[in-house]
Amino acid sequence: MRAVWRAARAAVRRRRLQTLVIGLVTLTSTAAIVVALGLVDAASSPFDKAFGAQRGPHVVAAFDAAKVSDGQLRRAARQPGVAATAGPFAQATVELPREAMGYGLGSELTVVGRSGPGGPVDRLDLWAGRWATGPGEVVLNRQSGWTEDDLGKRLRLPSGPTLTIVGFAFDLSLTADAWVSPGQIEALHPTATQMLFRFDDASSDRRLGSQLNAVTEELPTGALAGSRSYLTLKDQIGSAARAYAPYLLAFGVLGVAVAVLIVANVVSGAVISGFRHIGILKALGFTPGQVVAVYLVMISVPAVLGCVLGTVAGNLAARPLLQFAFTGPDAGVFHNSVSLAPWVNVLALAGMPAVCLLAALAPSVRAHRLSAARAISAGSAPRAGRALGVQRRLAGSRLPRSVSLGLGLPFARPGRSALTLAAVVLGVTTVTFATGLATTMDRFGNAGRDAYQVTVYVGKYHDGKEIRPVHDDLALHSLLRSLPDAREVTARANTEVRLAGSTEKLWLEARRGDNPPMGSVLTKGRWLRGTGEVVAGSAFLRGHGLDVGDRFRMEKGDRDADVVVVGEYMETNARVVVADWATMRTVAPAENPIAYHVKLRDGADAGAYARAAAAADPGLSPSATGADSVTRTIIGSATALTLLLAAVASLGVFNTVVLNTRDRRRDLGMLKSIGMTPRQVTVMTVASMALLGALGSLLGIPLGMAGHQVVVPHMADAVDLTLPSYMTDVWNAPALAALAVAGVVIAVMGAYVPARRAARLTIAQVLHNE
Repeated sequence: MRAVWRAARAAVRRRRLQTLVIGLVTLTSTAAIVVALGLVDAASSPFDKAFGAQRGPHVVAAFDAAKVSDGQLRRAARQPGVAATAGPFAQATVELPREAMGYGLGSELTVVGRSGPGGPVDRLDLWAGRWATGPGEVVLNRQSGWTEDDLGKRLRLPSGPTLTIVGFAFDLSLTADAWVSPGQIEALHPTATQMLFRFDDASSDRRLGSQLNAVTEELPTGALAGSRSYLTLKDQIGSAARAYAPYLLAFGVLGVAVAVLIVANVVSGAVISGFRHIGILKALGFTPGQVVAVYLVMISVPAVLGCVLGTVAGNLAARPLLQFAFTGPDAGVFHNSVSLAPWVNVLALAGMPAVCLLAALAPSVRAHRLSAARAISAGSAPRAGRALGVQRRLAGSRLPRSVSLGLGLPFARPGRSALTLAAVVLGVTTVTFATGLATTMDRFGNAGRDAYQVTVYVGKYHDGKEIRPVHDDLALHSLLRSLPDAREVTARANTEVRLAGSTEKLWLEARRGDNPPMGSVLTKGRWLRGTGEVVAGSAFLRGHGLDVGDRFRMEKGDRDADVVVVGEYMETNARVVVADWATMRTVAPAENPIAYHVKLRDGADAGAYARAAAAADPGLSPSATGADSVTRTIIGSATALTLLLAAVASLGVFNTVVLNTRDRRRDLGMLKSIGMTPRQVTVMTVASMALLGALGSLLGIPLGMAGHQVVVPHMADAVDLTLPSYMTDVWNAPALAALAVAGVVIAVMGAYVPARRAARLTIAQVLHNE
């Protein structure tokens, strides 16, 4: 093995270009697959870690306190299959004053009476202050946006006691917005009782539902007011990572495939161009197995180095992407949990070199079979007669001689050309897939933005103090409408409501004014036309088993409204429901607009209008509409990966041209001796690869289109989103015509440099007898 190692090491030094190509290819492919597999794993593992550490409840159930007693709930919780319980806890819903918005709180707060943060189920993370033990004390469920300096702030309830914040705790399961002592909860007039369950089998919603039914079977009818499975929460938290995973996994698979093809091409070329070297090794006493080992070690050195660097690069790239996928108001707990699983790095470090070795094995076996005499005498030129028929037919065409000669070159090495063609096909597939993905994401990010260009928010916070507008609601509407370039102004109000029969909160949104059409975000049904109608997002409808035409009831305090779903629109937030202004007034008559959406005249400057609105009233916060961060992240990362894989495919072409020019040195010398100019040599060499590029476009474009049609729906499903057809039907004649040159561009980019190098060779150099 010492001799094998010395020979392989010498081959690595001698073949620097091929070594560099293998290293770059494996580095890029490994980085892509590490990021993709990391996101696939991250779609669930951070939640599982945090949920397990807190002994989170598999089911959070709210019972009607008027229909069932605490004793009945304790007896019901002793059913077989119940692993552990916490509760019963009294639960109340309290309204908060407007100034609570400055604390980052909503209009309502779900408060639970609990004696401490520990217990067999739902162990809260009390990260600041202490637990509420006396009257007038409250602990808020918050993870970010608060510090210990906020302890001592007071919440003055409109109909109840004033509560002092004595602590901050984080509950991943979101069982409550705040906790007070059991003695304090009675002053908040609780109407529900909370029970937290852990079951022996929590593998599916169906199993959890059947076990919860067994618990509530002997309770009075209607005692269960609402429940939520932890799987629903897990799905919501991991949805962003699952949205990124399909397209990153597609890039990873493409990268691995390109790596396999190029490694096989490099080794095959090394074997063919190294026939004489193989013969000399065998003449010196190397066994056929040792010759194979030389070539496998020659591949392993750059492959292992590329895999190590690619794994490091993948970890560095994955970290910010994973943290971005797990952002949100209470996602700070995941920042310590979100990391690449060890198996991802192990698989990359062990798997990619193994893939490279398997790709190198087939051409290396060819070296195994060659005898020493045959290898030394074979030389490196193609066998006589290969592709002569094609060359004759091309010579009879009207093409320039340099072009016809170039178009015939790929047929001289059909195996090498096939591997290069496959790499170009995958490169074109990547470009096509990424172009479709970028178009879809661009349309997704701009959906609804044609309805307005500036959003003017009511209220401004400066040095911790809220600055209210000088003008009232109607005056503000009129003021914004009168500013230069304003065409339409629509007021928007939001309020929290409850879904009847459940403790779940909804975010009701209503609009008043010009009400521009929102057809670009509508996926089913129609937009609002009258009172009592709502349009809901796909996530809300799926999560509650509703469809267009179904009815449900919303409640806020002692007010309620029956509504019918008339449309489904593109919205990932499962809490948002859109209604008209009259419906909003039914449940929240005192609610005022929180923002105004302004549609400008064509060609108007959104920034100039925003500055004018800010100057018109000091209590306004205008903001010009821009692309959302998710859209920018996906388009940016897809563009970067596309450029990388296109560059890798070009490296494959580069390697093929280098091998071809080495194989045909004497042919080039003969052509130059009879008058072929350097420019004609360049044209001939580039034309040989341009043919493969054109074929690559014909094969790669349909594959990229098919990949887009498979991956994009999986990305949308991951976040419970339905996309309008215009976002998925992105292909048209101009786009396909532009993509048709992608393969030619990849091939020409890879072929041009070695073609120019071959053109600069003198006749004496190429005819020199090695």
